[in-house]
Amino acid sequence: MQFCDPELETLNTELRSNAEALNAYVKKYNDYKPSALPRFFGNLLVLCGNLVYGRKPTYLKFRAVEVIARVPYHSWESAAYTLLTLFFTDEKRAMKLSEMSWFSRTAKENETMHVVVISHFARAEKVVSIIRGTVIPLMFAFVYFWGVYILYLVNPRHALELNYMFESHAFKQYSEFIETNRDVLKAKSASSEYLSWYGRSVANQLEFFESVRVDEIIHRNRSIELIEVGEGAEHHS
Repeated sequence: MQFCDPELETLNTELRSNAEALNAYVKKYNDYKPSALPRFFGNLLVLCGNLVYGRKPTYLKFRAVEVIARVPYHSWESAAYTLLTLFFTDEKRAMKLSEMSWFSRTAKENETMHVVVISHFARAEKVVSIIRGTVIPLMFAFVYFWGVYILYLVNPRHALELNYMFESHAFKQYSEFIETNRDVLKAKSASSEYLSWYGRSVANQLEFFESVRVDEIIHRNRSIELIEVGEGAEHHS
């Protein structure tokens, strides 16, 4: 069984196998500047994460990050369903919201794979913590869910830009983790029943974390692309 999105997996594989293509993909939106409100909340999220888990990327920090990373996509999907109920007679808007729902659903399942597999690795490393690994991330996630839900209803652009901030930070953290621990990760097994069920094949933890890093940059870029598509649709309507 392959539970993953085939299009996402194809892009992930292409970017992982071609450093030049990955660099170009990363640079595409590196200079994008989010609005003041998303920048403020994005920086606040990063600050809170660093205060609780430290600046250094670790298995425990990644587990918390991935618990929270699922939230925006769940919020967007819920908000899109709410708006579809209100605007189902507007076909153009319904198509735009349905596209958002589809992306949110596939990204949410992708992030779920991250947190399940990283939790599996964290247990093997004996770095599991109930408070810092479960309770605090769930508290963050609860507040984040409703904040993003309301933000998307009021201003979808700001909600997407906040995700741009979060995913940009995640990409940098995974990049640092990979460069610092490359040889160690290459020697570690990435055996995971969930990962196989999801439909992703990797030889070791180095390949797994490289694939997760690419997932994050895809989510970052897709967030901005959805803004551009939405603004283009409004311009032509």
